[in-house]
Amino acid sequence: MLAPEVPMSHSVAGEPSSAGRRAAPLTTAVYSAAEWELLTALPGRVVVAAASPGPGRPRSGVAAGLAGLDAVAAGRAFDSDLVRAVVAAIYARHDGAADPVEHRTDVVDLLATCRAATRVLRRRADPADSAAYRQWVQSAAARVCGVAAGPRGLPPAPADRRFLDRLGGALDLC
Repeated sequence: MLAPEVPMSHSVAGEPSSAGRRAAPLTTAVYSAAEWELLTALPGRVVVAAASPGPGRPRSGVAAGLAGLDAVAAGRAFDSDLVRAVVAAIYARHDGAADPVEHRTDVVDLLATCRAATRVLRRRADPADSAAYRQWVQSAAARVCGVAAGPRGLPPAPADRRFLDRLGGALDLC
């Protein structure tokens, strides 16, 4: 005869059961849904804008786009709860629905969105998390522009440098 099942408060590995875990990390609890959407959509928008052609900026190609995706994914290893939570949220999106905001590449709109994200971070985030997030977003764009420049060691094109400078200003990194 089999023994009756007894509910366990801990998993076999000794970790708390999922019933006792928060649905969202504590990091995300301080943001409204709109603020969280802003913070999770911005890295993708920045990568798309950095890889898109513009005045004096030729089309970057697949390698540059992949470098941007790699830079976003690298946020999983950041020493910032906020950056890791944003990356987790980006990868958790699996509904397949296209987000029209992510496909806009208008630089003026993107810079305004960066300034809005910076204001949200200034109000809500730990200063170290805020700095890490803003630097991470900037580094994703820099990777895209660096790959677009060609072989390692070449500086980004002047138009890419202007884009990165404007982005850094909007993220309050200058």
